[in-house]
Amino acid sequence: MEASFEVYQYRFTIRSSFVAPLEHLRQDFEYFAASPAADSVLIELFDADPPFDQIPDVDASVYTPRNVVYRAGGRRYIDYHGRALALQDESSRHLQLYSRDANLLYEATYLYLLSQIGQYLDRHRLHRIHALGVVIRNKAALVLLPMGGGKSTLAVNLLKHSEVKLLSDDSPFIDSGGHALPYPLRIGVLEGSENTIPAEQRRLIQRMEFGPKYLVNYSYFKDRVAKSVEVGLVVIGVRNPGNACRIEEVSKLAGLRACLANCVIGVGLFQGLEFILNSSGWELLGQSRVGMSRLLSCYQMLRRARVCRVHLGRDSELNAQTILDYASSI
Repeated sequence: MEASFEVYQYRFTIRSSFVAPLEHLRQDFEYFAASPAADSVLIELFDADPPFDQIPDVDASVYTPRNVVYRAGGRRYIDYHGRALALQDESSRHLQLYSRDANLLYEATYLYLLSQIGQYLDRHRLHRIHALGVVIRNKAALVLLPMGGGKSTLAVNLLKHSEVKLLSDDSPFIDSGGHALPYPLRIGVLEGSENTIPAEQRRLIQRMEFGPKYLVNYSYFKDRVAKSVEVGLVVIGVRNPGNACRIEEVSKLAGLRACLANCVIGVGLFQGLEFILNSSGWELLGQSRVGMSRLLSCYQMLRRARVCRVHLGRDSELNAQTILDYASSI
C-alpha cells in the first residue's frame, strides 16, 4: 500500500505493508494528499528486524538523544538505539526504515518528513515559525509559546468558536511577503484533556522521548483550515499561575526578538540534526542565506502586524476567549 502527498511542491510517497504507521501518516498529511509524481521522495517502511549488518565499519558521524548516525558511500545509516534502522540515500533522499515497533516507525517517519520538508521549503523561501496559527476576521494571529506552553490546548479551545479558522497548531509557514500559510498536520493533546475530543477523532501514540500523547485527526478540523493570509497579530505567550488572562501591547522590537528565537533560529521546531549534519555542527553555521531569508520574512510580517504579550492563566477557555476578543477588536 502507498500514499502520496505534496507540501508546497515537496512531493513524497510512503509505501508499506505495515498498515498502522501508514494510516497514521495518511491522517497527518491528509490536507496535502496528491497523485503520485515521478520526482517524489520514496519512503519505505518495513515490519522487519533492523538489518544492522548493512552498516559499514565506520565511526559514527552524528549523535542525537534518539539515534546515532553513520555515513559511507553516499548513504546515511540511522540507528535508533537498536530498535530501528533507517537507510537514507543522500542524493535522492529516499528512505528505508526497518522496525517491529509500529509507533517508532510512525514517529521516526513523521520527524524525518518534518525535517526534509522544512529544509526544502527553506530553500524556496517558505519558513516555519514555532507558533499556533489561527485566522480571526480574515487576519492571521500567531501565538508564540515554547514547547509544552499550551499551544495545542489553546488551539482546541479557540476552535470551539465558529469564527476561528486554523493554520497550524505548531508551525505555520510564512513567505517572503510575511503572509502565513497553512500546515495543518494534526493537533496534539496531553493525557487528561483528550475527552474534549470525540473518541473517533483521536488516537494515542507512544513517543520515543516524551511519553504518550493523544493526536486529534485532521478530519476533526478539516473544514476549519484557512488559506494563505496576511498576519495581523503576533502574540508572545507567557504562562502565569493565576486564573486571570491579560494582554498588553508591546513593541515590534519585542516581536522581532521572539521571531528570532521561534523562526530564524527555530527553537522548538524539529530540525532533524541527524539529516542536516554531514560531518559536524559547523555546517549549520554555513546556512547564512537561509537565516537571512527567515529574518526578512519575519520583518515583512512584523511591518504590518501588531504585537502583544498575553499572560495565560490556568483557565484554558478564558485564555482562548481573551485572545479572540483582542484579535477581533483590532
